[in-house]
This record gives sequence, structure tokens and C-alpha cells, in this order.
Amino acid sequence: MIGLGLATISTVAFSSTAFAQAASDEIVVVTGTRVAARSALNTAAPIDVVSAAQLSQSGTSELNQALAQALPSLNFPRPSLADGSDTIRPATLRGLAPDQTLVLVNSKRRHSASLVNINGTVGRGSAAVDMNTIPSGIIKAVEVLRDGASAQYGSDAIAGVINVRLKEENSGGGVTFSFGENATTVSTLVGATPTNATWTVDDKAKYDRNDGQRTTISAWAGIPLGSAGFLTVAGEYLKQDHGVRTAPDWRQQYALLQNGAFDPREVTFNRYDAWYGEPEVLQLTLFANAGYTLSESAELYGWASAQNRQSVSPGFFRRASDARNTTAIYPDGFLPKIAPEVDDVSGGLGMKWKAGTWDMDLSLVGGFNAMDFVIRDTLNRTYGAASRTQFDAGGFDYTQFVANLSGVRTYEMGLASPLNVAVGIEARRENYSIHAGDVDSWADGGQVAGGAPGAQVFPGFRPANEVSPSRTSFAGYLDLEANLSDNFLVSGAIRAESYEDFGETVTGKLSARWDISDNFALRGSVQNGFRAPSLQQIGFTTTSTNFIGGVPFDITTFTPNSAVARALGAKPLEPEESVNFALGSVIRMGAFNVTIDGYQINIDNRIVLSENLTQSQVRRFLTNSGFPSIGGGRFFINGVDTETRGVDIIANWRTVTDNIGRFNFTFGANFNDTKVTRIPVVAALSTLPLVTGETAIATDGLFARVNKLTFERGQPKDKFNFSTEWSFNRVGATFRATRYGEVLAPGTTGVAGTTGADLILDPRILLDIEGRFKVTERIKVAVGADNFTDEYPTQTPALLNGTSNTPFSNLSPFGRSGRYVYGRVTYEW
Repeated sequence: MIGLGLATISTVAFSSTAFAQAASDEIVVVTGTRVAARSALNTAAPIDVVSAAQLSQSGTSELNQALAQALPSLNFPRPSLADGSDTIRPATLRGLAPDQTLVLVNSKRRHSASLVNINGTVGRGSAAVDMNTIPSGIIKAVEVLRDGASAQYGSDAIAGVINVRLKEENSGGGVTFSFGENATTVSTLVGATPTNATWTVDDKAKYDRNDGQRTTISAWAGIPLGSAGFLTVAGEYLKQDHGVRTAPDWRQQYALLQNGAFDPREVTFNRYDAWYGEPEVLQLTLFANAGYTLSESAELYGWASAQNRQSVSPGFFRRASDARNTTAIYPDGFLPKIAPEVDDVSGGLGMKWKAGTWDMDLSLVGGFNAMDFVIRDTLNRTYGAASRTQFDAGGFDYTQFVANLSGVRTYEMGLASPLNVAVGIEARRENYSIHAGDVDSWADGGQVAGGAPGAQVFPGFRPANEVSPSRTSFAGYLDLEANLSDNFLVSGAIRAESYEDFGETVTGKLSARWDISDNFALRGSVQNGFRAPSLQQIGFTTTSTNFIGGVPFDITTFTPNSAVARALGAKPLEPEESVNFALGSVIRMGAFNVTIDGYQINIDNRIVLSENLTQSQVRRFLTNSGFPSIGGGRFFINGVDTETRGVDIIANWRTVTDNIGRFNFTFGANFNDTKVTRIPVVAALSTLPLVTGETAIATDGLFARVNKLTFERGQPKDKFNFSTEWSFNRVGATFRATRYGEVLAPGTTGVAGTTGADLILDPRILLDIEGRFKVTERIKVAVGADNFTDEYPTQTPALLNGTSNTPFSNLSPFGRSGRYVYGRVTYEW
């Protein structure tokens, strides 16, 4: 891996290059090391530091999106028509699952979202932290540790750690108003209309759109707490309109007339009958961070946050002639909408003090995330014409409390530096619960036979779905770090954890760094890690509509411990286990520096959501098991092993000129390859009774080609970021280019990676530009455009877009919204 990395040095050197602020001797980091005053370039593991200023230099207010623009190893796809995943979107690091990256706030574990991503997106089956609950106004910097760290921080830290550091200001402040919209031209591929159709769609395949209008008001202020403390508060208001990126619907909408002719309404019907794009969002966020010095040896600290997010996203359009429609309610068909409301609350309180030679830290951090679903513009067909058109479908919530006591001190051991010793204990309590929706949202009204009961697009949670699993875990760790000589750093950590639901685990990590000269260093690490199955994966169960090969199926997600899932091959979930190897180099030449880090991450027993099991023998089994209206089933399973290899290149060159200002050139690249090395094999599916003409399900049917190819090729194998920041007197500008490598969107048929319904998403380069002007010392303005060349992912052929609703794949690493133009005004004091 290092050979590959070192071979690229000559190429990188001419690119001006490091990313974010990750390569500066002056930037002190607190992530990945428990030694005070360790700078980013002097650590034994790669760390990126993205400042608040860098996060603000784009048109987005989403933290995940801003990080994806800054870091080549982080991806943030933007799925649509994916139920709750339209509202809480997951990010990934190094191509692994979203829940394999640990998120910290002020170095303390952040709670995850209550949502499980289940519908055909990157990160399917994961329940990750929603980082978009943290407003930009409260952020001082974001540190990204690109190395496994389970031995240091516990479960989930397989791909790395993201640590959001909050502002600690007792004065100053600012208010920022920004507005932007997508100004774009959409080009789609349309299908053939029926023979002798009275309508056309070819002239509608390409159209201009100005939508997705986004208004953001963000403010923060530093307030003194007496003479010895600070209170930094921040608030953010966001309103976003929805976007439309559908293809015109070429399908027949109405039943034929008695004489066999097409209904005359076919000609006047609005063929742009679906949204497929960004959701509507109304969001309000408050965040506060505080600290108070009690004495020279003691201080209090704490933070609190609250966010309410109301979103509206579409389902698939139901035509007037669709068997799921009731024409007495919707004579022209209907577009059902999912309107989740998300409430997120968190808080932390702690104290730091000196106890002899020990620096002690005691904290209690809690978090709560709840998601409740209202389904609008829909119906429950089994109630016939008497059906309601809006339902409370129920929801779920997740709560976490973490108590931590740690101590750090140094010992003189006759080494080149004191031995830094950190010890700690931790207790964590979690709870996950599902609550049922209105009876009408899930019940069979009995008025119309043959239809699936429940609200169209999202049947409500039933009383039988209600669960409330909880668990407690305890952990203890020891962390050592020292310079054995002036140029050789060694660190090690060991951590033991005990979970009441699956037992104990021990993880360890050994890292080293060798500074061969002032200009060149080698670093590396080896470690094992783990990720406990989340309570969301253990307890989630629901029924939702999935389109498979263009055909709708009502799929029930069963809990792994349920009788139905066990009969189909499920087993109690166990922890994922990983082994990480890393080897890298650091090069410094004056104002230029570059880091190159290779890695290999082997993960055994990965937890995944099984295939949607819709085969006829499965449906018969479900009917015989008391689920007569279900079109298929799925559940969480262990047993997938993967190997991920890659190289990160991060570099930076800063220069100051006499006549044209300051320049900061940055470059980053990530090369990443994941292979599935083992898949679960079960006999239960293959032994289901068959009838004439049926084929037995293969023993690997729980994790077949679609899931396998999504793991291996559903994210870019390479990604490049290049940016230039320039400032001179009152003006400044940022130029950024991001190249996303090839992605495969696998279909349900064909030979893996070659034929059938697979779709290759070709590489794309997105260009962003922003100009800034300081009107006065307090007032600043900026205008810019993200994706100003209006790039789109590869179009989905009509053959693979049977509903016309999805002309672009959800696996696109940059979404499908096109050009976004914006303006921003900031007032500071």
C-alpha cells in the first residue's frame, strides 16, 4: 500500500496539495491522542481538521455535505424516494457503512438517529448519527481521524472518528442570511408510449427548473459568565422547498373507454406527476456550549442542543388505473407524501479537575432522537371511498446516556518524553422503542377485497410492531503514549467492554511514528475493533412498499429474533469484528506538506439487511404464518465478511504574495476498493416447499448480487478534491473541483457487473466557485454556485425506470439536483 502511496508523490508535488487544514504544525488536535498539545502533522494516525471558515465557503448549511466537499474519504449521497432516508441521510467514511464511523461532540460520544436506512440506499440497514443536527454557528472545527479507534473510543470506530469541537467564546457573534436555489436544465431518457397513444412525452424529456429554494438564517453569540466563564449560543432556521427531477410519465394513466379508445384526459394530464428530488424541509436548531472555571485546578463544562425538523418527501405516483387507487377519492391518481417530524435533543455536563498529578474528567452525556410519520395525500384502499387521506403512522425513538470518568497523567521513565498514561471507565444505557400509528393507518377496513391494508406508501406501525428493547454496557480502557527516542513515537491502547445482551469484547491498538528527518516521517498502526449490533437493528420492524424490477411489493422487515425470521434463516445478531492495518508517510518542505496513508480493513460478521425475499414460496410461507397480504420479507443478518483497501493522499501549500494576496492550495485523493469475501449460507430458504414450475432459492439467497455489488461498487472507488482559497484586502474567493469516480447501480438481473439491469454511473467532475467581499469590518457578502457547470449523474434508461419516477440512480454520490446558486450576507460583532 505504501509503495502505491510513495509512487504518487511526484504527481502530488505538482498539484500544490493536503486537505482541509489537516497538515499544519500549528493546529493542535484532541482526537486520536490523549497527549496535550499534539499537532495534526505530528500524530501517529492521519487526522484532517476542517475549520468553521472552510465549512462556510459553500452554498450548503448541512454539515455532512460541507465535509463531503472538503474530504475525499467522506461521501454523502442524497437519496430520494427512500422513506425516512430522504430526511435523515447517512454519510460514509472510506466506503464503509455509516454506522462504522464514531461521531463525537467535544470528544464525547454522540447519540445515533432512531432511523434505520432500509430502502435501497448506500448504508442500507444502518442507523447512524445525524450530524445535520449540529448548526454551523456553534462549530469551531471538525477533526476527522481516518483510522480505526475502537480501543480508544469503543464500539463503531471501525472506519474512523469524527469529532465536532464547539466554539468556546465569551464575546463576539454574528448573523448570517443566505438564500439560494437550483437553476438547472434536466435531461431525462423517456420510454415509449403505448401504440396509438394520444399523448407524447418526447418534447418533455428535457426541461428547465428553478426550484429547491433554500433560506437559512444562522446566528451565534459569545456571552461572559461572570469573569471566569463563557456561554456560546447558536441558532439556525432553515426552510427548503422541494425539487422535481422526474422524467415525464409516458405511461397510460386511465382505464380504456368502453369502445377501447384512450381516455381524453390522457392528453391534458400533467406528465410531471412525481417529485423525485430534494424534500421540503422546515428546521429550527438551537445549540449552547458553556464552561466555567471554579479555580486554578477545576472547571465545569456543558452543552445542550435541540432541533425540530419537519420534512415532506414523495412516494411513487399511483396512477388513476392503479389497483392501489380509489378513483372516487383520486380520479386522476395521486402522489402520496411522507411527512416525518424529527425531534433531536442532547446535553452534556462535566467537570475537570486536578487530583495530585492526575487530570480528571467526569461527565454525563445524554441524547434523544424521535421520528414520527404523518402520511399525506394517500389512502387506505381497504376502506374504499370512505378512506381518510392523511394518517399518523406512528414512529420510533432512541435514547442514550453515557457516563465517563477518565484520568490522564505523565510519568518520567527516562525516555525521550514522559510516558502519557490515560485510564477511564464508561457506562452506557440505551433504549429504542416503536409506537403504533392510527388504527386506520395499518388496519384492513374490509370494504374492498384484494388490496394490501394500510396507508399507501407507508403503512402505519401496528401494535404488534411495538417494541422497547434496552441495554446497559460497561467499558474500561488504558491508553499509553511516549517518545522512546527523539524521533520515535509509540502509542498503545486496550479496551474491554461488556454488553448485557451479547457478552464481552476486548480490543487493542498499537501505533508508531518514526521521524526519519525534519522533512520525512513514517507512521503506522495495527488494531482490532468491533461494532455492537444497534438496538435499531435488533428491534426494528415495519411494512413498506418497495419497487423491485419496477414491480411494487409490500415488504415486512421482521426482527431477527421473530419466529418468521428464524424459520427463514435468521439468527440472533452478534458484534461485527475488524482488523485494521495502516502505513503512511508525512512529508514537509517549508510551506508545502503532504501525507500519504495506505490502509486495509478486514471486517467479519458484518450486520446487513437481507435481500427482499419476494419469491412465491416465501409469500406462501408468510401467508401460512399469519401475514396474508405481505409481498415479501427481510431481516437483519450477520455473516458478511469484507476486505477494504485504499490510499489517502492529503496535501497543502500556502503562500503569501506582495501584490496579489494569500493563496491556500489544497488537494486530496482517496482510492478505495471493497471486496465481499464471504456471504452467509443458510439452508432454510432452499428447503421451502415448491410447487410445479418453481425453482428453489439458493443457499446464499439472504445476501445475493444486488447487495454484494452495492457493497463492492455502490460508492466511488476514487474521489479527488482540489481547491484554491484566495484573499486580498477586502476580497476573497474559493474555487473547488471534485471528481467522483465510477459507481455501479446494480439491477436485479444479469451477470454481475456486466449485463442485465446494471447501470454504470460514469465519473463526474463538479466545480464550485464563490466570491466574497468585505463591505465594512462588520459586514461581508458572498455569491457563488455549487456545481456551476450543471452536472448530472448518468441517466437511467427507460427500461430500468419503469415508473418514470426515477431518471437518476439513488447511488449517485452527489445527488441529482444540478446547479445551485446562492448569496450570503454576514454581520459580525
